[in-house]
Amino acid sequence: MLRHTRRRLADHLRPALLSAAALSALAVSAGAAPASAAEVVVYCSVNEDWCREAVTSFERQTGIKVLMTRKSSGEVYAQLRAEKDNPKADVWFGGSGDPHLQAAEEGLTEKYQSTKLEDLYPWAVKQAEVSGYRTVGIYMGALGFGYNKDLLAQRKLTPPACWSDLVKKDFADEIQVADPNSSGTAYTMLATMVQLMGEDAAFDYLKKLHRNVNQYTKSGAAPAKAAAQGETMTAIAFQHDLLVEAKAGAPVAIVAPCEGTGYEIGSMSLVKGARNPETAKAFYEWALTPDAQALGAKARNYQIPSNSGAAIPPESPRVDKMKLIAYDFARYGSSAERTRLLAKWDRDVKSMSR
Repeated sequence: MLRHTRRRLADHLRPALLSAAALSALAVSAGAAPASAAEVVVYCSVNEDWCREAVTSFERQTGIKVLMTRKSSGEVYAQLRAEKDNPKADVWFGGSGDPHLQAAEEGLTEKYQSTKLEDLYPWAVKQAEVSGYRTVGIYMGALGFGYNKDLLAQRKLTPPACWSDLVKKDFADEIQVADPNSSGTAYTMLATMVQLMGEDAAFDYLKKLHRNVNQYTKSGAAPAKAAAQGETMTAIAFQHDLLVEAKAGAPVAIVAPCEGTGYEIGSMSLVKGARNPETAKAFYEWALTPDAQALGAKARNYQIPSNSGAAIPPESPRVDKMKLIAYDFARYGSSAERTRLLAKWDRDVKSMSR
C-alpha cells in the first residue's frame, strides 16, 4: 500500500478538475436552484486554514455559497447523531476516518460512489468499500509525537524515540494528548495502542501515560500548538500537525515511534437527509480532484492526498520509511468497538487521579 502512495499516475488520469459549468449543472439538476443562488453546508474537520482555502476556492469556481463550521471529527460525529432527525449539514469534510466509519454504520451518512474512485489510491478506495460507499478517503497521515527541543534541552533530557519513553518519570506533567471522545486523533492513538500491544498491555500503558499527561485537549491538533508555544514539552498528534508548527519556525522535533504506529485515512461523507443534496455532491466530487486536494499543502497542511494525480507535498512525513501497523479500520471504526473502547478508557484511565 505504502509503495503505491509514492507513485505518480498523472499520465493515466482523465481530466479531474470539474469546471464551474459542470458543477453548476450538477447543482441545478433535479430542480435545484441555480449555482449563483445555491449553497452547501459543510462541517469541516481539517485545520481551519485548510477549511477556509476550500471554501474560497469552491465558491470562486462554482458560485455555490459554502456555509462552513469547523469542529474536530469526534465533535462532528456527535453533532450528526444529535441532528439525525433534522440534519443541518450536507457534507462532512475531513477528520480521521474511524468516526466517519461509525457514522456510516449508524446510517448517518449517504451511500454515494464518486466518479473519481478510479483516480484514487487503493487505501482511499478501500475506505469507501469498507463503509459501503458511505465515506471515502481524502488523505493519509501517520500518528506520532513531537517535543519542544528548547524545553527538552533545558531539562537536559534524552530525546524520546519510542512510545515507551513517554511513560518515564522524566516526562511527568509534560505531555498533552487529546481526549478520544472528542478527537479522532486521540481515538486513533487509543486504537493504535490496542493493536500494537494487545488490549491489556495497551491499557496498562495508557494508565502509566495518564500520570504524565498535563491536559487532555478537545482537538487533536491542539497539543501540537501547545508544544510549539512551550506550554508543554511533548505532544501526541498526527505528524503532519506537528510539521505545521515546525515549518512555522517552532522548535518542534517530530518522532515516528520506534515500536511502530498507526495512521488515519482522513475521510469525507455526505450527510443523510441533507437539505442540499445536489450541491453536496458537487462539493464532494470537487474535493476529490487533484487541484482541490492541492489546497491542503497551500494551507501548510502536509497530509498525503488520496488522488493519485495530486502532488504529494515534499514536506510530507515519509510514511514509506515508518513502521506502520496493519490498522484494522473496519473493526476500530465500528460503533460497538469504538463505544466499548471509549467507555473503558473513561472508566479505567481518565478517571484515575494523577
